[in-house]
Amino acid sequence: MLPYTPVHHLLMDGVQRPLVMTSGNVSDEPIAFRNDDALERLHGIADAFLVHNREIRTRCDDSVTTVFRGRPYILRRSRGHVPEPLILPVAAPKHVLAVGAELKNTFCLARDSMYFVSHHIGDLENAETLAAFEDSLAHMKRLLYVEPEVVVYDLHPDYLATKYALSLEGVEKIGIQHHHAQVLSCVAECLIDDESLVEQSVIGIAFDGLGYGDDGHIWGGEVLVFDALGYRRVAHLDEVPMPGGTKAILEPWRMAVAHLRAAFGDSVPALGIPFTETLDLAEYEVLVQMMAKGVNSPPTSSMGRLFDAVSAVAGVRRTIHYEGQAAIELEYYTDPAVEGAYPFDITATDDGRLIISAAPVFGGLVDDVKRGASAAVLSTRFHNGVAEMIVAVCERVRDAEGLSTVALSGGVFQNRYLLTRAVDLLERAGFRVLVHSRVPANDGGIALGQALHAAAVLQKKA
Repeated sequence: MLPYTPVHHLLMDGVQRPLVMTSGNVSDEPIAFRNDDALERLHGIADAFLVHNREIRTRCDDSVTTVFRGRPYILRRSRGHVPEPLILPVAAPKHVLAVGAELKNTFCLARDSMYFVSHHIGDLENAETLAAFEDSLAHMKRLLYVEPEVVVYDLHPDYLATKYALSLEGVEKIGIQHHHAQVLSCVAECLIDDESLVEQSVIGIAFDGLGYGDDGHIWGGEVLVFDALGYRRVAHLDEVPMPGGTKAILEPWRMAVAHLRAAFGDSVPALGIPFTETLDLAEYEVLVQMMAKGVNSPPTSSMGRLFDAVSAVAGVRRTIHYEGQAAIELEYYTDPAVEGAYPFDITATDDGRLIISAAPVFGGLVDDVKRGASAAVLSTRFHNGVAEMIVAVCERVRDAEGLSTVALSGGVFQNRYLLTRAVDLLERAGFRVLVHSRVPANDGGIALGQALHAAAVLQKKA
């Protein structure tokens, strides 16, 4: 980091050696922003403390931003951006609170045409972070003179944010599906530059780790046709079991087993690649039985879990230590000079919905591994295949629906190689492509989409 405040200059001038900087919190807990709390919770982590007699009123993480095509591409919207509102052409007839999702939580307060997305709260998975959420909400309500009359929430029944919303009394309550809110957040910020999007239906590509689907399954590889009021799920990745549930997120090799079995069936142990040769066969058989019997193996269409599986088979990352590590390290090996793409299979169901199978991807991947291909080849061909699949699906949706505007949202699109490749190919195919800039593509932007949905619903009722 560069010193960006006077105290940083003084500190670094006095220390005269490199310093390791990170947020002041234990993993999964909110930032410690009071001196006594920091000294108590962080004494076993930090080598020194810089304290001050001027108390901090509100904890606030650093913002994180990269650049895409010359514009900011925000990865985490927090200090320096909040509480600047986004002024949208859809006015909220009542004061609205959108409580966001669970991971990378932010909330949004809407009043008239002003949409105030909060600073980054964090993963809303424990009582400490929920308390930080409630404290920040109370502060923002006072600061902005907003008293919510309507609350909008994610449909996942176990999210603490959802439970909080449903516990409120005397307010109207509106639920919205996770990925609908996600792609809608992309359109919401694009409304600032093009009000005509208000009346349009858009093709939405929502690729992330997980979101609660209307059927109770774990979604995450979704193609939607949507507007501010509703959506239809027109395509999605074919589902595979997620053996071990949330444990499969921490251990990508589990998702690799699920996807390999979808592609090769019982012959997985005999594939003759490093991944299968280092498998613990006893553990493998346990997973096979779990998936066969549906024990703690919820079906998922998640694109994030597909990235995990490919990362494991490619020899990049079998287990992770932080969220998204397997996919992040897989992207590291991409090389624009590598040619070729692993194909997906796209088939239509009787009702016209498109099912996207990754089985051919693993066929190509395994063949290349057997040939001794480098990680760069394996990674790049997979990324190229995902981008080409996006275009192929969008072309089929355009043929059926007559739509030519595509919104790209979800944490997977924080992958710069995939984002660049997908946008380039879509534009060459004649699509108008909407991407994020002002709010994150991941769950940190979902609250904005939730709030816009609520405003549209309220306007329709008026």
